[in-house]
Amino acid sequence: MPEPADQNQPPPPPSPGPETGPKSTSTGLPSNVAAAIACIPLIGGIIFYILEKHDSFVRFYAMQSIIFGCAWFLFNIVSAVVHVVFAAIPAIGGILVFFWAIIAALVHLAFLVIMIITIVKAFMGVRWDIPYIGPIARKQVEGGSQSV
Repeated sequence: MPEPADQNQPPPPPSPGPETGPKSTSTGLPSNVAAAIACIPLIGGIIFYILEKHDSFVRFYAMQSIIFGCAWFLFNIVSAVVHVVFAAIPAIGGILVFFWAIIAALVHLAFLVIMIITIVKAFMGVRWDIPYIGPIARKQVEGGSQSV
């Protein structure tokens, strides 16, 4: 028969719960969640780049999101201009507009797929560089101390 517990001993420490990952110091969110939200092009990136001052993981994804969002926005402007120019061409303008619409839809789909991959990678806690954009973002966040 076991002996009764000594009344003078302190209770055992509580068992640790599931870890949610390191906290982002400025926002209070876990780093992976803050980085995933920061991946929303432009808006999420700007908000988290301003709010997060210490967590380089979140700041990297925020800067990458800002650059990626600017590229997406720039593509939309160029696409609209190309559409207007093609529409103004007599006889073959309609055909050019049709083919440009297909190309633009594929590019938009590629932007969407890259955004989803980036959000998933950030949520998993993996630092993933979007081709061409990631090294630029890393250089901006690290203060330009490393070469691309």
